[in-house]
Amino acid sequence: MSDTLPDRLSVNPESPFYNEDLLARGIGVRFKGVEKTNVEEYCISEGWVRVAVGKTVDRRGNPLTMKLSGPVEVWVKD
Repeated sequence: MSDTLPDRLSVNPESPFYNEDLLARGIGVRFKGVEKTNVEEYCISEGWVRVAVGKTVDRRGNPLTMKLSGPVEVWVKD
């Protein structure tokens, strides 16, 4: 598998941007110079990340998220 990362990736299996093989390898996300571990989705070209807000969930069991804008860096951990 190549190390080229998609422009957009999500951890939600229902999303069209979900990639199980890539997520199994481990993805690191740095947002505004700080490594984030609670990222649910990111988009490099548009410069945003969607992060989980605490442990709260919506009525479908998905975590509540907040969209933050800024520079995004992504890499494969393995």
